[in-house]
Amino acid sequence: MAAVGIALLFGGVFFTLAGLSPLQLYGTMARGILGDVYALSETAVKAIPLALAALGVAVAFRIGFWNIGAEGQLYAGAIGATAIPLFFPALPSLVMLPMMMLASALAGGALAVLAALPRIYRNVNEIITSLMLNYVVILFSDYLIYGPWKDPQSYNFPLTPLYPKAAHLPTFFGTRMHLGAVAALVAAAVLSLLINRSRWGFEVRLLGDSPNAARFAGLNPVRHILVAMLVSGGLAGLAGMTEVSGILHRLQRELSPGYGYAAIIVAWLARLHPWGVLAMAIFLGAVFVGGYSLQTAGLASASVFMLQGGMLFLVLIADVFLERRLVVRRREGS
Repeated sequence: MAAVGIALLFGGVFFTLAGLSPLQLYGTMARGILGDVYALSETAVKAIPLALAALGVAVAFRIGFWNIGAEGQLYAGAIGATAIPLFFPALPSLVMLPMMMLASALAGGALAVLAALPRIYRNVNEIITSLMLNYVVILFSDYLIYGPWKDPQSYNFPLTPLYPKAAHLPTFFGTRMHLGAVAALVAAAVLSLLINRSRWGFEVRLLGDSPNAARFAGLNPVRHILVAMLVSGGLAGLAGMTEVSGILHRLQRELSPGYGYAAIIVAWLARLHPWGVLAMAIFLGAVFVGGYSLQTAGLASASVFMLQGGMLFLVLIADVFLERRLVVRRREGS
């Protein structure tokens, strides 16, 4: 949390140099986040996909696999979820929503496994494969909404038809906060139990902390990486489903403002702990919402990304100093 505070201080210096009052701007952000029930619910709306994608990223990072593809896996999940109401529009809600969740998780998980295969069998750096697949899937999404899935009544806008009501996630308290919040809570609880209380979780942590010791103990790294990536991508895919089913109610361009990339920041700030991921997702969700309110103060909302980048940069610096000690040695005779 010290890194977060320093990042906010760093942002204050930037605002000062830009000729703006940091206290006034942070006050504007606070009112945009905490001003009323709607503002609080919007923080939850942003936190839901962030939390699910970050939980997925944390699983991959736990095993030592650098999954930078959560953004593409989120889009893959949105595509998989959209296919269900488009091809089976008459399904009842009790069947439609579970099928959309399953399709999104399978699509995201399959994409994550696809990124893992070159690393496993050809030792290709997974950062490259997972990152490049983001662009492939996002462009494939564009192809669908400009082409075969385009709504003929959209007046030439790149949109799919609206989902039937049965494909909409239920919302709470007359706001946009939806059932995805429960999915994020359940996912965090299940992952916390698996990582800390199960044999699978112990083996995942062992492979991530000491691959050589894990191999000496007879663990199969290939099987564990594939399972971890399936879970990782599945959670990111589920994040895509919650966004299209809970908020947009259709597939469209730029459905994510970078949730998959911000999920990396959330996972690292939370030190890969599931409950910490939820807390940090809420915090960064609030930063997203507060960033939009900065426009009313004459500042571009993109400044929120500067704060996020500063947080990750400072966390990485803190890790360097925590893992290393500065030792001063005196030369003999000096």
